[in-house]
Amino acid sequence: MPSYDARVAELGLTLYGPHPPHDPLDAVVVHGGVARTSGQLPRIEGRLTCIGTLGVDVSVEEGSEAARVCALNALSVLRQALGTLDRIERVLTVTGYVACAPGFAEQPAVVDGASRVLYEIFGDAGRHTRSAIGVAALPRGGAVEVEVTVVVKG
Repeated sequence: MPSYDARVAELGLTLYGPHPPHDPLDAVVVHGGVARTSGQLPRIEGRLTCIGTLGVDVSVEEGSEAARVCALNALSVLRQALGTLDRIERVLTVTGYVACAPGFAEQPAVVDGASRVLYEIFGDAGRHTRSAIGVAALPRGGAVEVEVTVVVKG
């Protein structure tokens, strides 16, 4: 059985958080063998790294990297809640929100950043369903927000 905590280190990745939400929200809810994160913004050391709007002042490449950071932040809160990433059996779904201009249609390419890093870490257990949704604005002006739902082992 692979160690996902070890895989993160092997890949040279950093889990930047955890960045918990404000009260009365929880960063992660674990129920019935499933854990779901609150939306994670692209924060490193508490600072938003990608602010703006796709199709206006943020490129698809910048948005994709922001989605990657969001996914790593989701893993950070999951690790805090579960004690280890090794309790994750499989990634079920990713929901990515992209702040974008009217007519922007590259949301999937942006959210691919989150999907790719989850696959890099978890392999086939990181394959998941996904929605990539364009929105007018996100909290604190972030360009991308990502939620992750996983199956938790016993």
